[in-house]
Formats: sequence, structure tokens, C-alpha cells
Amino acid sequence: MMRKPFLFILLGSFVTNLSQAQHLPVDYVNPLLGTATLWDSADLGFVHTHRAWGAEVFPGASLPNAMVQLSPVTQFHSGSGYQYEDTVIYGFIHTSKGHWNLCNIPIMPVTGTVGADDYRSGYNHQRESAHPGYYQVYLTRYGVNVELTSTLRCAYHKYTFRPGQSKELVVNLAMANERIMSWAIGQEGPNVFTGSQQGRETMYFYAVANHTIDRIDTLTKDTKIVPEVHFADAEKPLELQIGFSFVSVKNAKENLTREMSGKSFEAVRQEATDTWTALLSKIRVTGGTERQKGLFYSCLYRSFLWPALRSDINGDFTDLGGKVVNKGFNYYTEPSLWDEYRNKLILMGMLSPKVTNDVIQSLIDKGGVTGFMPTFFHGDHASVFVTGSYLRGLRGYDVNAAYHLMLKNATVEGTRKYVDEYNTKGYISELEVEKPVTNTVKKAAVTKTLEYAYDDYAVALLARELKDTASYRMLMKRTGNYKNVFDPSTRFMRGRLANGEWVRNFDPEYPYYEYMYREANAWESSFFAPHDTRGLIALYGGNKGLEKKLDSLFTIPWKGYEADNLTGFIGQYCQGNQPDHSYPFLYTFIGKQEKTQFYLDSILNHYYDMGKDKLAYAGMDDAGEMSSWYVFSAMGFYPFSPADPSYVVSVPLFDKVEIRQADGKTFTIVKEKTGERISDIRYGGEKISDYKLDDRMIKNGGQLIITTR
Repeated sequence: MMRKPFLFILLGSFVTNLSQAQHLPVDYVNPLLGTATLWDSADLGFVHTHRAWGAEVFPGASLPNAMVQLSPVTQFHSGSGYQYEDTVIYGFIHTSKGHWNLCNIPIMPVTGTVGADDYRSGYNHQRESAHPGYYQVYLTRYGVNVELTSTLRCAYHKYTFRPGQSKELVVNLAMANERIMSWAIGQEGPNVFTGSQQGRETMYFYAVANHTIDRIDTLTKDTKIVPEVHFADAEKPLELQIGFSFVSVKNAKENLTREMSGKSFEAVRQEATDTWTALLSKIRVTGGTERQKGLFYSCLYRSFLWPALRSDINGDFTDLGGKVVNKGFNYYTEPSLWDEYRNKLILMGMLSPKVTNDVIQSLIDKGGVTGFMPTFFHGDHASVFVTGSYLRGLRGYDVNAAYHLMLKNATVEGTRKYVDEYNTKGYISELEVEKPVTNTVKKAAVTKTLEYAYDDYAVALLARELKDTASYRMLMKRTGNYKNVFDPSTRFMRGRLANGEWVRNFDPEYPYYEYMYREANAWESSFFAPHDTRGLIALYGGNKGLEKKLDSLFTIPWKGYEADNLTGFIGQYCQGNQPDHSYPFLYTFIGKQEKTQFYLDSILNHYYDMGKDKLAYAGMDDAGEMSSWYVFSAMGFYPFSPADPSYVVSVPLFDKVEIRQADGKTFTIVKEKTGERISDIRYGGEKISDYKLDDRMIKNGGQLIITTR
């Protein structure tokens, strides 16, 4: 009688464990999410005249922050190189960011006679699959099943041809998403070919096949010259292991030898799955729907693909000056700072502190070559990244070197355009344009003024930490410069001329790429002062004045203006681009937290699996910023001022969120009840009355209880 219950318990435990094994965080990830484009004018906010920008993400195989992104290319010069609605594949590339660059060293398996401009193949999504660290597709033209997986610095291609078919690879080294200046390819031994491709960087490769190479010749048409590698007949699938390096072919070979040689495709794929499992499992969510979990872990996955590794397994890398050096840290590309500083880099620091430290040291190394801390696209947000990381306890880099570069950026013309004018006038002047249009390019003066004021705040915080009192005081005086572009007559941040007058031709609803505002209109630019919410509230006449203005932001309809990078609107608010992503949280600062939650829920529930295939974001992911926005907002806390080691609390999507720290401590968020309005927040039994979560609370572990009604 005692054995039956015991057997039942064992079987129940087995089923429970099996169920858990089938629902690991990695199993919820769909790498195809974000690859589709929005076409419906209701989703876009306008009637499109051409393809709008999608999330511009790639679906292929990669490890977190790896050198290699092994992915299909369906269209060159189009973001990541892959668009879900496309119907042909040109090859499989080895680098991708999601912007209009990279897509290096495309390789395409073919059979039979092809041409230099005629080797693409059709495919369909019914015979395509993707998983973290793995991608598969069937090429209908050639009858080839393609499987791809990767390590940090190496790619593994597996091509299953139909029986009796010849096996060739087209290696189109003249093609990438950027201008290629030179390339080379050659055979080394019976089954090895090597080469390089030079664009803005030179990428070297060392490729080992499991078949004997018959010859390497070229396909030509007009000025096109495309290498083609022919293999001797063999019935088993063609497998290709490729090591890469941005230093040399020799280092590419070493990377291959140490990371992949002797391993089967299945073993490498399993290692990739295990790597992603280890990272994604640092955050565990309980409750919520299967859809919400799928979106959450897909966004978490998407947040850890950039920046990309550039140093070899022996530590060598090519620095910004073109020298091969070895300095004892992993060297990475620049983050997409204008986008990622808002949230993604904080998430990276939380879950991958070693990578984050090395990314900062890489920025310092680049600054040592140029004399300035590098930036990306606009603003000077490496300052926010470094200060925010330092104040959150990340110290694995030369902070004094970083600080001196940041201070130079703030005081010497270089990285910061027009900084001399900013420092003397307190704002950057704009030029009057009689008939500006969306693509008018001038100074983006309003956005620069707002961003420099916040960047000054970030540098000031680090100056205070490093006891540079004089610089701290100087910079803090400048943090109020955002007020100098606030026009009280219109209650907008507005372009200002050199003589102090306002730009006369002013429509707050009209968007610009780089005139007064950067990729935004006045509505999307007029609430940016994350370091001084009290000062911002005062500009609008107090809490009620700001509330009324924010209500208008979300309710005045978008007038149908078409801009490639502005899609997905709630009124004038644009979820499809970065400038206003912190604005929903402003309601919390004026005692209207329930309005914050209303808009957060609206965005979380609608803007991340849009379109007919439910695979489109509201706009461009920009190397993980939009994905990280989802992750933080779904967890119930957001880095409203990323330079500060604190977060604003909201209602999480899930009943429980557990964040495992590197030291083994676990920080847990528990949601009680299911309302939108927060009635009580407690940490360690102590009441939190200001919706503020300090980073030290996360680091210390413990439990945050958010009670709603």
C-alpha cells in the first residue's frame, strides 16, 4: 500500500521535471520576431509610399555579444540583410547588427551551373526554423537543406544536398552591406580555403570542409567576379567549419582550432543552446500568458546580440589606429549608444558584467587613439553609459582614463558638435529654413541642447565620485541648459536662433530627421530632462500643467506624416523610435502612476508582435533598445535616468520575476493582485513611497512586493 503513492510521486516528479525542461526560457525565444515589416497604414500611422523600416533584426545563429552572426541574406543594403516578406536568399552572412552595414562574407551552397548574378534561391517559411544559436532553411532551387550554428568566433554550416548532386559554394566576397575595397581567396591543402574581405574593417577567414576541394574558380559577368568553390563527389552532407578574425588568417585558424575543431554540428549547436540557456535563465518569470513569456524571452534574447566581439581567442585585436595589440581584455565594437544608453546597456551590465566592463574599456581604448570618448550617431552618451555603470558597481576598467575623455568631450570641440556654442550661449542655435521638409538636415539643435545637458549631468556625477569638485560645479550649472530651448509661449522645446529669437516657421507636429530635432517632432522632444523632473514640471506650471500636456501627447492624432524611422503611434507619442521612450513614466512623477501603467500596458500588449504574421515590432530595434524597453517594463522597473543607479517602479506583467545575481543572490519582484494602480510597494518589509527602486536593492537580493488595486 505504501508503494503506490511513492510510485505516483516519482511519476509526478518526472512529469513536472519534463514539463519544466520543455519550457526553459530559451524555448520561448523566437528569433524570427522582429524580422517582418509593417504594411498596414493603421499600424504605421501613415499611408506608406515605400517599405517602412521594420525592427531590422536578423534571425540567424549567434552567441551573446559574439564576433559571428550567421544569418540568411534576402536583400543586401537593407538593415540586417533579412526581411521576412522576401522570397529569395542570396547566401549566408557572418556579421549583422541590424543597421545598414556589415553582412560580411556571404556564402551560398549551389549545385549545377549558376551565374555571377544568378545564384539566389527561393525559400518559404514552412521549411524554415530558428532557435537561439541555430537556423535552418530549405533552398528550393537547389534542393539543399541548410543548417547553421556558431561559437563566439566561428561558424558551422551544414548543407544536405539531394543524392547525386554536385556541391559548390558561391563566396561573393565583393558583396556586403557596405563598400568592399578588396578581397582575397585561396586554397590551402586538400579541404581548406582561406581569405579576407576588406570594408571598413578587414575580416579574415579560415574554412575547413569535410569534403575534398576539387578547385576554386570564378563566375564572371561584366565587371563582376565571384569565387566558386567546387567539391569532389561525396554522398554525406557538406559541412564547413569557419574561423574568423579581424587580425589575420593565422588568428582565424587558431580561433577555429580552439573553439570548434573536432566537434560535431550537433555538439556545437548544443553548446550554443546551453550558453543561451545560462544567460536567459538569469531572469525567471512566473505567471503571465504563454504569449507574454514568448515576447519577454525573445526580447531578452534580442538584447544581447550587440555590441560584437572583435578580439581573438588569444587576446589580439586591431585597434582604431590599425595596430594589432593585445591588452588583456576582450575588445568590442561600439555600442549603439544613442539608442542603447537608455536601457539596454543597463540590462547588459546587470546580466553580463564582464562583457560590460570590457565594452567600456574598449571605448576607452578607442578614445586613447582619437583623443575623445567615442559616441554613436548623436549626443555624447558614452558618458551616461560609463557613469551609470560605475554607480551600479561595475569597476573593471580604467575609470580615470574614461573620466578625462568624458570631460574633454564636454569642454573641447570634437565628439560634441557645436559644444563651444553650447558652452557659451547655454544652447545650440538653429538656422531658420523657409520651407523645411522631413529630410532637412541642419544642426538638430534642440535635441543636441537637451542631450548635452543630460550628458553634462552624467559627467558631473562621475566628477563628484572622483572628487573633482571644480568640474562638478561647472557641469552642474550647465545641466539646466535644457530650459534655454523651452518656449513658454508654445510650451514646447523649440529651435532658437543665434540672436535668441525663436525659429519662426514652427509646427510642433511636423517630424524632422535633423532640423531642430533628431528623428522626432516637438511633441516627441519636449519632455526630455530625466535628471531634473522637478524642473521640467515647473516649466509646465506644476503637476496639473504637465499632466494636461502629457495627455495631449498621447491623444492628439498623428497627421499621417511619413518618416522611415517614425512608426507606431499613440497620439503624437512614437513607440517606433527612441526619443520619447521614457515619457509614459513621467505620469508617475506627478502622482498619476495609473496613467503610466495604462500606456505601458497598451504598448506591451500591442507593439511587439504586430502585422499579419505577428512578427513585426512597432519600429526599429536599434541593436536591442526596443527589446530592452519591453524587458524592463514587463519586469516592473525602468531606468528612467540611466546615469543614476535607480529605477522607477511600475506594475510587472508577471506574478513573480526572479533575477539571479552573479554572486548567487536573487532579487525577486512579487505582484499582488491584478490592478493597474499601485497601492503599496515594500522592500524587505519597508514601505517605498516614491516609486524609486535603488540598484543596491537589486544587488543585495531580497524581495520587492508590489501590491495593486
